[in-house]
Amino acid sequence: MAGLRVGPLLRYVDWETGTSATVWVEADRPCTAEVRCEDGAKGTARTFQIAGHHYALVQITGLTPGTATAYDVLLDGRRVWPLEGSGFPASTIRTPEVPSDGITVSFGSCRWSAAPRGGHDPVGPDALDTLAAKLAADPTAVRPEVLLLLGDQVYADETSTATRAWLAARRDLSEAPGAEVADYEEYTRLYDESWLDPEVRWLLSTVPSCMIFDDHDVIDDWNTSASWLAEMRETAWWQERILSGLMSYWVYQHLGNLSPAELESDKLYAAVQASPDGTDALRRFAAEADADPASVRWSYRRDFGRTRMLMVDSRAGRVLDEQRRSMLDADEARWLREQVLDGRGPGHGSATESGHGSAAGSRHGSVSGPYDHLLIGTSLPWLLPPLIHDAESWNAALCRGERGERWARFGEKLRRGADLEHWAAFPDSFDKLAALIAEAGSGDDAPATVCVLSGDVHHAYVAEPEWPGQAPDTRVLQLTCSPVHNSIPRPILLGFRFGWSRVGRRIGHALARHGRTGRPPVEWGRTGGPWFGNQLMTLTLRGRSARLRLDQAQAVAGAAESARGAGARLVTADERELTAHRDPSHSGG
Repeated sequence: MAGLRVGPLLRYVDWETGTSATVWVEADRPCTAEVRCEDGAKGTARTFQIAGHHYALVQITGLTPGTATAYDVLLDGRRVWPLEGSGFPASTIRTPEVPSDGITVSFGSCRWSAAPRGGHDPVGPDALDTLAAKLAADPTAVRPEVLLLLGDQVYADETSTATRAWLAARRDLSEAPGAEVADYEEYTRLYDESWLDPEVRWLLSTVPSCMIFDDHDVIDDWNTSASWLAEMRETAWWQERILSGLMSYWVYQHLGNLSPAELESDKLYAAVQASPDGTDALRRFAAEADADPASVRWSYRRDFGRTRMLMVDSRAGRVLDEQRRSMLDADEARWLREQVLDGRGPGHGSATESGHGSAAGSRHGSVSGPYDHLLIGTSLPWLLPPLIHDAESWNAALCRGERGERWARFGEKLRRGADLEHWAAFPDSFDKLAALIAEAGSGDDAPATVCVLSGDVHHAYVAEPEWPGQAPDTRVLQLTCSPVHNSIPRPILLGFRFGWSRVGRRIGHALARHGRTGRPPVEWGRTGGPWFGNQLMTLTLRGRSARLRLDQAQAVAGAAESARGAGARLVTADERELTAHRDPSHSGG
């Protein structure tokens, strides 16, 4: 009798027709997975096998636009979801009106799994747990129409006490990689721990999600430099770690990012489904992705009515040669430009179906003509506190030899120790993204907003760039939100606060002069934050209007810790309109 191990996760909901969706599940044995909706829509899929685990991505058709319908999950005809006595409302699939007048998007990154029920949580309440508790308690509450999870969904290098005990029962933790995960089976433990959290499990079953990895999904500072990668490849354990990380990401996160049309044309997905055991096929794919990152595209596009979202891989596809460092390889940068400008008027260029690897172009739905809002999801912020930006560009100059070999060795040591590997550490990529955003935001058909959505840096802020000379016609914002559930060490808190200060700016300018970096093509100021805590940002986009809200999870005084999400509440720390243009030049610290 087949049982449900993990899931269900509601992943893709079609915004072009409002009639289809996908639901991901993991079963405990081979079986047929079925989703039956209350309104008669349904779908079935046979499980595929990876490393002894059994998964299915069920495509549901026949949904009605602009409705909400409850659904059940059945394995070999037996209902396994909803769980008996769970206490949560029914999981539903909500489809958009077609055409849609807008979307509500919540986003964040960096989530340690929540502490066990009854256990003390040293980092405070989990923002996703708290959101789930709020929605479960009030079915009429406004809910996000999609969750964007911007990296570090699991921590392969920072395991919980319970997971370390589980690892110790499997192998000797005195041998590398110690209490970090080593193989695919150990990765499955991380997803079990994170996604079987009852509140998060229900939330992910009823709110669609889009995901992208960041470094901790594999290892801290993944692909920080060519010398870092060379050293990792010399270890005995790295090859299994990276292959398992990419394999598990493909299964647990990436597949659900794809539309039914993309799944149908995906050769790897077809091979895995057709084989009694898809492990070897997926392992070959991961090995090729590691050896030749340009052979695979993890980035993808979603169009939510007249809002376009481009989720950009800023980790796996980096070019690490010091003399031509780039956040994106040439084909990836070309793809991003094509997707940004697709549908724009003459002079902006147009997109062609170009792609490679598993995502093969990654175009979901379509927008006819110009879009109203452009969202660029990248796990790493484009605009950092100015001191940190200048420190990273200075460090990049040292590492490529601008000040000689001794400074280059010092620069590499500093880069690793201080995590200097954001967009600013790839100056050419930073400049090209600035130019692309300016082009996207200019002209009669410019969108109302261009928002770069990021996480990683364990605080939240709003920053706005200014271009010298003629500025774009649209409002451009860097919206950064993290963590969802993680610690904020005091040195990080103080460092980021100082990084925004006027004194910090002056120090940054001195570093830039020493590194001979020149000034970046934009200047920017902080117009919101910094905020520290476990938090989520929510964008509400309606027509050409945009509104931002930041909610923080705060413990309720006197609430039992065993209540977990119910023992906390979401408190709105900031709320603002984004579509009235605002000069950020006043904000320096």
